[in-house]
Amino acid sequence: MRSIRELYRVGNGPSSSHTMGPKKAAEEFKKKFSDADKYVITLFGSLALTGKGHLTDVAIKDALKEKETEIIFDTKTKCDYHPNTLTLEAIKDGEPAGFWKVYSVGGGEIEIDGEDTFKEIKVVYERKTYTDIALYCSENNMSLADYVYSREDKNFKTFLKNIWNTMEKSIERGLSTEGILPGNIGLERYAKRILEKSNESKDDAVKKTAELTAYAYAVTEENASGGVIVTAPTCGSSGVLPAVLHYAKEINGYTDDQIVDALAVAGLIGNIIKTNASLSGAECGCQAEIGSACSMAAAAYSYLRGLDFKIIEASSEIAMEHFLGLTCDPVHGYVQVPCIERNGVAANRAVDSSELAYIQNTGTLIPFDTVVETMYETGKDLKSHYRETSKGGLAKKYCKNKFYNPDME
Repeated sequence: MRSIRELYRVGNGPSSSHTMGPKKAAEEFKKKFSDADKYVITLFGSLALTGKGHLTDVAIKDALKEKETEIIFDTKTKCDYHPNTLTLEAIKDGEPAGFWKVYSVGGGEIEIDGEDTFKEIKVVYERKTYTDIALYCSENNMSLADYVYSREDKNFKTFLKNIWNTMEKSIERGLSTEGILPGNIGLERYAKRILEKSNESKDDAVKKTAELTAYAYAVTEENASGGVIVTAPTCGSSGVLPAVLHYAKEINGYTDDQIVDALAVAGLIGNIIKTNASLSGAECGCQAEIGSACSMAAAAYSYLRGLDFKIIEASSEIAMEHFLGLTCDPVHGYVQVPCIERNGVAANRAVDSSELAYIQNTGTLIPFDTVVETMYETGKDLKSHYRETSKGGLAKKYCKNKFYNPDME
């Protein structure tokens, strides 16, 4: 497995695969062909179908500013390798000067067709399943966080501290901002209002739900507005882990150093999913985004509580298992409905998964590695219109029954 640094990325929303990835591709392409007079970018698959709502064209033009740029949305050509495919062509003196085919594979990461040397793949973790890692840690009297630190570079804790600081700032901004989110849905920001409801309630169960939901909404509303967030593991699921960790800090008094260790454990879980399955909603549906984020948060929360390897595994497995089959069907292509609400639900489910695993105290009948494998197979079996195309599910019903937009056909 590769470094967790490649999992936690700081950037602007609303989508790691549809905004951050294409922007990175454009930036790298511009470096390679900086003397071009014009760039022609063609978007395919999910990028073409939901690119407007995800601000894909805006991100690309921002990366290629001061150069003439033509962006083509090709919704007809089928993608042969990954549903998030784009091509970049450089034009110099009216003639082709360079060409790349790029895949935005999730979490802000890109792959360039035929450019293996660009990836500079460095294996940091030789073990890539939870079973193997937990066994190794047990035999060597190590915690999961210790294992991460033994594999990453000496500055990795500082990196995680910066990641946590960015997460907390996104929560603070989200809780202090009101108004309408960008786009034609007209969705209001609710995070501040939900937290106020929490402060008014005397019911502990209501307060718990409201606080977790408010923190998750705060981050994902920032993401939907194009604000700075951390992929955890994606932009669309960026609110779950920060919400759970902030809640744990506020309610249980965990220190920032303890939170950083929990971030390391969450990153390890996310890395296992990324390596053995996918984090891309366009490839495997929302189960790959929200399900993964929920597993990461459940593991982090269980680790903070001092629970053992089998309970941490059970927490992560429960969290993922009950999102299996979840479709990615953003209304009008925006990372708003149902995405923001799903972050709130997943933050609550992460805490509940940890508590359920603790109550049962039997480990898990289904290993975490198995549920990850199952998630990947399930995602591949989903029909394409349930995988971030806005052509099925809630997106289709909402458009036809309420603000129907013929351009979405």
